[in-house]
Amino acid sequence: MDRPVVAFALALSPHGHVVADPSPPDGHALPRELAAELAVSLPRDDAGALLELGARRPDAALPASVAYFRDLARTFVAACAASPSAPDALPDPPSELAARLESAPPMRGGEYLDEAALGALWARLGVALRASVARERASLEEWLAARHASWSVVGRVCFHLAENKRDPARPFAFLATYSTGLGADARVQHRPLGEALQRSASASDRAAMLRLLLPVDHAAERSDFVRELVDSQAVFRPQAWTAAEAHRFLRDLPALEASGLVVRVPDWWRASSPPRVTVQVSLGGAPARLGADGVVSFDVSLALDGEPIDAAEWERLLAAGDGLVSLRGRWVELDRARLDQVLAAWKKAQRHARDGVPFHEAMRMLAAQGSEGSLGHDEPEQRAWTRVVPGEWLREVLAKLRAPSGDATTLPLSSLRATLRPYQLDGVHWLAFANELGLGVCLAEDMGLGKTLQVLALLLVLAERRVPARPHLLIAPASLLGNWQAEAARFAPTLRLHIAHASADGLDRRAIERLAPGTLVVTTYAALAKHAFLRELAWDTVVLDEAQAIKNPGAKQSKGAKGLQARARIALTGTPVENRAGDLFSLFDFLQPGLLGTAKEFRDFANAAARDARGFAPMRTLVAPYLLRRLKTDRSVAPDLPDKIELNAECGLTREQASLYQRVVDDLRATLDEAEGIARRGAVLAALMRLKQICNHPSHWLGDGGWEPARSGKLARLAELVEPIAARQEKALVFTQFREAVAPLARVLEGAFGREGLVLHGETAIKDRRSIVDAFQRDDGPPFMVLSLKAGGTGLTLTAATHVVHFDRWWNPAVEDQATDRAFRIGQKRTVMVHKMVCRGTVEERVDAMIRDKRGLARELLAAGDELRLTELDDDALITTLSLDLSRARLDA
Repeated sequence: MDRPVVAFALALSPHGHVVADPSPPDGHALPRELAAELAVSLPRDDAGALLELGARRPDAALPASVAYFRDLARTFVAACAASPSAPDALPDPPSELAARLESAPPMRGGEYLDEAALGALWARLGVALRASVARERASLEEWLAARHASWSVVGRVCFHLAENKRDPARPFAFLATYSTGLGADARVQHRPLGEALQRSASASDRAAMLRLLLPVDHAAERSDFVRELVDSQAVFRPQAWTAAEAHRFLRDLPALEASGLVVRVPDWWRASSPPRVTVQVSLGGAPARLGADGVVSFDVSLALDGEPIDAAEWERLLAAGDGLVSLRGRWVELDRARLDQVLAAWKKAQRHARDGVPFHEAMRMLAAQGSEGSLGHDEPEQRAWTRVVPGEWLREVLAKLRAPSGDATTLPLSSLRATLRPYQLDGVHWLAFANELGLGVCLAEDMGLGKTLQVLALLLVLAERRVPARPHLLIAPASLLGNWQAEAARFAPTLRLHIAHASADGLDRRAIERLAPGTLVVTTYAALAKHAFLRELAWDTVVLDEAQAIKNPGAKQSKGAKGLQARARIALTGTPVENRAGDLFSLFDFLQPGLLGTAKEFRDFANAAARDARGFAPMRTLVAPYLLRRLKTDRSVAPDLPDKIELNAECGLTREQASLYQRVVDDLRATLDEAEGIARRGAVLAALMRLKQICNHPSHWLGDGGWEPARSGKLARLAELVEPIAARQEKALVFTQFREAVAPLARVLEGAFGREGLVLHGETAIKDRRSIVDAFQRDDGPPFMVLSLKAGGTGLTLTAATHVVHFDRWWNPAVEDQATDRAFRIGQKRTVMVHKMVCRGTVEERVDAMIRDKRGLARELLAAGDELRLTELDDDALITTLSLDLSRARLDA
């Protein structure tokens, strides 16, 4: 009969049947019975399958015959891991191949196994390794790391330090080893490093030993202690060490690892944060008021892991000396001179801070950023020996702020005419707790989650607790005054309300001064900037609605808000960070002045955070207690809110649009050759505005009043887009940033829907807005509404719409999301489709990609970077961004 062959060859047909390898090396293939058995475990049809099995599953329980060949593959991978030239030059088969033959398990065809067959299998594994590494475009180290963590140690020298409790005089043991491979249990196998010298009789072995010991040589260059071990050859022998010797070794740990050594030390030692006696600064051990001028207690002591060191323990430590000392049954690091220096600095700071530490300063210290230097530990080495912790009372306060929860039985809400959802009830508890402490906080919820209702509930709680001694003040955009008035009448009819607006004749200082405590005075940002007496009066609680209005710290309304006098402050916004980290600074400069330092300190921190591995993590830690962030997409918050689907509606340009677009780009290119500074920025902004208008419609820029759909690819596409919406009798909101585009868009939509719609823009009277919203919300109401983004992008509930169209782009994702949230909010029962119109081959398409990148900033800061400012691009990059790609843009291309 035909002789079965025994060199490795696995071949699985496309249908999974085992077939013979058509061209095995040396005319060998595995016995068919063995190939069938291996096929059960191996995912591929060649030696690569066995290679992957040895690399990924070195300890898996397998049938004996499969495990036999897997173990050979594991040995092959270990030899490659230990070879600095693999996979370019593969290691030779091991000398013990003959011994492996004797350990082969019974298998059909096993009588044909011989050393040549295993050698052929070794060669096939090498071919498979080279192919796999090349296919993954990885180094051998990356290839190994992707398969099993233990491979990173194979072929390397390892320094081991362990405790030796049997010898009090020399309580540590050291041993240097080198790893030879993985055992059957996938554990790394180690041999004493001294054996490497004994195995270096041949020239090739000596060369391998020199490669093995190269990291030891590098470590000796970086560590005096390792150099002493190498010079004395003690590194090749087991060692018993004193605590001082162990401490010298541990202090050099980063240098040893950087040299390429594997270092194993006791679990209690962490090079970045070693166990040590530190100066512990405890802040807020006793109850305090935490407003803008609040202070918290300040206590200093010596401690180990938060537990104070008593006098007797300190005396024993002093007697033990520096380095590693035993305390409370464990080893800790002690530096008496450093501790004395740091302790003296903190004791001095404690004497100066006799009345306590300003609350915002305490929070900065806890977040490990800011002006700790003012308290005497500005040196990094001093901070390494200091531990700042919240005291018992402050720790409980921060826990409640970071994880708000509550139930209806603990709040006096009998006068609220609404049933709060669980997350809203948590929000009211959080607001009430912060208000009681006098803190400024931000309710940073998505639009539609009920921020207005939660604030009204809070004011009722304060009234029933008889907290307010003065009226409250609420600042809102003018378009939302009617909304607050209606919501208060509906949900909080017992709440006294005073509209301080010119249209209501309520902007009178004497009238406001006569108001009863707890009255809610509602006014606008414009009135705040105009009427200084609002900043001169003392208020109980000040609330900023749509608080992103103060994101520009230099704006008049921002300065007006920060000048208000109040016992407590609240900011309401769905977008605490729109484009810049500076938005968050301006917001907290109102809520907790000084928390984020000065504007310059904050800018320096933000610039450093962009280069720091921790990024904005310290800032998130710092602001977290004051910011309650909740999203509609979180099912634990709004499980009954349907999905939102966002799509780009791509459009082409007509020939006329393309010609006008190119003319603007050419004009800008010529201008850039001469303009500089503000003039250049103004020219770029003007060109961007013209390009947006041209993408909308030629008439938008030319001002000829035409607006025929046939002249604009985008306007024609809008008519096509809404046609099926009209056919399904669904409603749509169409947003534009341009007031002059509202009426032309409404005319096009009227033709598509066959009915008149509604419009809302900046000139729509405030008194008419409620009736417009009510009409749209009726089932039989108008089928569409065209809104200017500034006037209709916030504060409105328009859940009758299931489609939102952004006709032109604001180029700010937060603003666009706010507009979308007119329909995608609590009360919406259907999926909301969001259509974002983008002209192909134009700046709109390129900026659309930038918008998606910009969204990451808010997530990073709140869960932290700056917007891409087109005006700050260099000339070539700017023209590339604005240039017209006719092959994509033209409708007739």
